[in-house]
Amino acid sequence: MEIQSFIENFIEAIEVEDASSITEKTVFKELEEWYSLTALSTISMIDDEYGVTITNKDLRSVETLGELFNLVASKK
Repeated sequence: MEIQSFIENFIEAIEVEDASSITEKTVFKELEEWYSLTALSTISMIDDEYGVTITNKDLRSVETLGELFNLVASKK
């Protein structure tokens, strides 16, 4: 599992319009596209792509895409 492919999957899952500035340091909850349904899309993408189940509580416990990636990697 690589961070760059994880970020690309995230961008696709929540349909980020301008992905040029998205990095592992991006605070994803501050993105214009972030709302409750994109949270569900993210959880679903993580389950489908990585076979890892995370909860809303897990998602709330992290801030950046790098932290989310590390959370998913730790559950693999």
